[in-house]
Amino acid sequence: MSSLISADEISHETELVWLEGIEDLDYVRQSLDRLPTRKGRPAYHRAGRMVGYAVLGQTAKPSRASGTFRRRVFWLLPHDRDSDPDGLYANSAPAEAVDPRTLQPQVKGCKTERSEGGPPSKAMRELGITLPL
Repeated sequence: MSSLISADEISHETELVWLEGIEDLDYVRQSLDRLPTRKGRPAYHRAGRMVGYAVLGQTAKPSRASGTFRRRVFWLLPHDRDSDPDGLYANSAPAEAVDPRTLQPQVKGCKTERSEGGPPSKAMRELGITLPL
């Protein structure tokens, strides 16, 4: 889950690669996967689709036990809001979901009103800030 990702686990990221445009996605799921390489498109073995992944720098060390690297992978399932806007996550988001606009290398991102499917807060309305839903 994204809330369990710590800053030191993503400290070797140099780039986030998006496989599709994120401007129309309210949220993406993120996880730390054990992968055999620091860079390149990883294999994907979940339902749904991978929408992006992190690239690690040369200073990233593999696990002593497995020889793998922990890299972030961003993905969506068939029942997520982008594919099923009136479904299970019409007014909420999965625990591991974050707004993709808040993601950067070495930054785990966060939930926003947009990612959670809720209306703008009173403070945002008072400041005249609107997020497209």
